[in-house]
Amino acid sequence: RARTEHRSARARSLSCVMRCSVLALCATSAAALQVGPSAFQAARTVAKGPVSRAVAGASQAALAAVFAAALVSPDAAQALTKDTYNSLTYDQIKGTGLANKCADVTSGTGTINVGGKLNKFDELCLEPKEFFVVESKLDKKGNMQTEEIVGKMMTRQTYTLTGIDGDLSTDGGKVIMKEKDGIDYAATTVQTPGGERVPFLFTVKGLVAKGTSDSIKPGLKLAGDYVVPSYRTGLFLDPKGRGTTTGYDMAVALPALQAGGDDALFKENNKKYDVLGGKTELTVTGVDAATGDFGGTFVSTQASDTDMGSKEPKTILLKGSWTAHVPGLDE
Repeated sequence: RARTEHRSARARSLSCVMRCSVLALCATSAAALQVGPSAFQAARTVAKGPVSRAVAGASQAALAAVFAAALVSPDAAQALTKDTYNSLTYDQIKGTGLANKCADVTSGTGTINVGGKLNKFDELCLEPKEFFVVESKLDKKGNMQTEEIVGKMMTRQTYTLTGIDGDLSTDGGKVIMKEKDGIDYAATTVQTPGGERVPFLFTVKGLVAKGTSDSIKPGLKLAGDYVVPSYRTGLFLDPKGRGTTTGYDMAVALPALQAGGDDALFKENNKKYDVLGGKTELTVTGVDAATGDFGGTFVSTQASDTDMGSKEPKTILLKGSWTAHVPGLDE
């Protein structure tokens, strides 16, 4: 009888905890969906309410999921502003995918005049949202046509470039952005509808983008070229142990190659570090002159991986959003 009463009391306790968890989750979700610094503070207050530690832990985990669902929503009301992003803690961002997202710049008509102490930019973030593999094909009339094939992202949420800084200047009445340093490359792979996987190194290394006016304002377009390093580095070895600076010179299972060999395997054996190129166009759609934040959309075309010289590079087309910051205005 004592055991039965103990089990009944334990069941009632667990049931109470579950009900409290559901109520806390509902309250947390409602607060988080308001999206704003005050809403996040209210959500954290709810999570710290007078429930058990287990309930609070469950609420915090649910809170992070709600943040991801609410803030990644394409609805303008759910935009992830810079202030909101900076108000999030590590635990709220961890596992939600928000670390792979650039903050949104509120559309505005402000103007930033480049010059004097305003000669740098930082916090440049580029978030690709659409991926295409450009291929050339012959149509029925024998004419060469280019086709943009939609690619499915196969890489985990680590393909956004961020923390990039550089120089701002003017030349001939045109704004110039020169990239210098930061997390300016990301190994990425997309898959075409036919199942082919195309790896490429998403990057803006050495970007020099020239604008269409002498100040940063909505409507400004900046276009320029950048360098696309090899997807593989010198110490990489292929499945047969071949590489550039180390490994075998040729496939050891084919000793006949030493006596002339097969020309078709020359590219497979002759590994090289290819440095190719890319182009990008940045369009400014929003400027916050008070804080120095600006951003918009971008379109980039660049070469894919060549498997260290053994394959012809494909053309990758990327479309997405970007943001940057001019230090000095918010100090």
